[in-house]
Amino acid sequence: MEAEMEVKNKNNVMCLLSDPEGNPLGAPMYLPQDAGPKELQITVNQLLTNEEKLPYAFYISDQELLVQLGEYLQKNKVSVEKVLPIVYQPQSVFRIRPVNRCSATISGHTEAVLSVAFSPDGQQLASGSGDTTVRLWDLNTQTPMFNCTGHKNWVLSIAWSPDGKHLVSGSKAGELICWDPKTGKPSGNSLVGHKKWITGISWEPLHLQAPCRRFVSSSKDGDARIWDVTLRKSVICLSGHTLAITCVKWGGDGVIYTGSQDCTIKVWETTQGKLIRELKGHGHWVNSLALSTEYVLRTGAFDHTHKHYASPAEMKEAALKRYIKMKGNAPERLVSGSDDFTMFLWEPAVSKHHKTRMTGHQQIVNHVYFSPDGKWIASGSFDKSVKLWNGITGNFVAAFRGHVGPVYQISWSADSRLLLSCSKDSTLKVWDIRTKKLKQDLPGHADEVFAVDWSPDGEKVASGGRDRVLKLWMG
Repeated sequence: MEAEMEVKNKNNVMCLLSDPEGNPLGAPMYLPQDAGPKELQITVNQLLTNEEKLPYAFYISDQELLVQLGEYLQKNKVSVEKVLPIVYQPQSVFRIRPVNRCSATISGHTEAVLSVAFSPDGQQLASGSGDTTVRLWDLNTQTPMFNCTGHKNWVLSIAWSPDGKHLVSGSKAGELICWDPKTGKPSGNSLVGHKKWITGISWEPLHLQAPCRRFVSSSKDGDARIWDVTLRKSVICLSGHTLAITCVKWGGDGVIYTGSQDCTIKVWETTQGKLIRELKGHGHWVNSLALSTEYVLRTGAFDHTHKHYASPAEMKEAALKRYIKMKGNAPERLVSGSDDFTMFLWEPAVSKHHKTRMTGHQQIVNHVYFSPDGKWIASGSFDKSVKLWNGITGNFVAAFRGHVGPVYQISWSADSRLLLSCSKDSTLKVWDIRTKKLKQDLPGHADEVFAVDWSPDGEKVASGGRDRVLKLWMG
């Protein structure tokens, strides 16, 4: 009997399956050494009693398990005596094809393209430029649709409302204009109040208010302002930072986060604009903020099924369902990137102290971004590298090297499997998260690439830069 047990233990591995937040799925259990991702997938679906079988990926200390357990243990010299912790991560049901060719080069802007953004449903594209215009492009014909004029200075920032009904742009002169994407006309006068240029725009999430009415803008003047597009005015001014605000995010819990050159991140409630808490730790300017829920906040009710909604109430309900599903039982996470070369991971609803300090970049961290599923954080830096981190623990996972100039912006594919970066070196690069290697090099721009966006439906990538053209890329 004992000998039998011993043989059993030799051929089996004691494993503890847990979700990305660390909640175990039952007690540790014996799994055969010849079990691989396929067998684990069946086990997890059974244990979770999923009616429809869902795809999962499995990770052992941040490395994806792609072989049988026995082979993994041998290769990594792991003892069979210990309990092996395995994290299961739900994968998106759909797969995005990697972009590999430029499908259109569209000229029209007469100065550098400074920002590009797809609408939440992925059907429209907007760009902002140093030529003071915002342009809306028809993605089917790949031609300009509307040339939106009204700004008196460079358009630095653009943002779509999550219901797709509005597009707001902010300029170097500090004014904001709200556009109707159906006509390309401004819906009313410019919104004035900021004394210096606009550094960021973020909309109130759709699951909190439908139709979308309020957005927040941040400025070099040190204030953030909440605007109501129906009332056409600033309803709340968030002041308290001692230097310029560089970035702003409206979170899924209804609070606003502002990052500033005064090294702090402030958290505000949005009924009266009261300061809730301050997140301190950075030794230099805060440059970039990202939320773990950002993808669902950006896309609201729209997903890969292209469903149409009859009413704002229906959209709000769908957006709330998507938000709750994405967030799970975990608090919303925030990551900040700074001029001090570091990043911090926060859970602002839980604590004013950072969860993890993330170090490794050799230069300023220019852009940080969570993957749509919240599992990864990517960072782009002036040190020419893109780094990948665990989105829950903040642990370093990999460095992507290949750019020969500073990395300006990054964007994720909707299935969280691919990452895109653009650089001063005039190229875009697509990185494969599973292999941690370069998947595709996309040269073609004649100069620095300032802005890039991967459409939420995963079909296309848009990029713009100093060469004044907009490029569309496809798979």
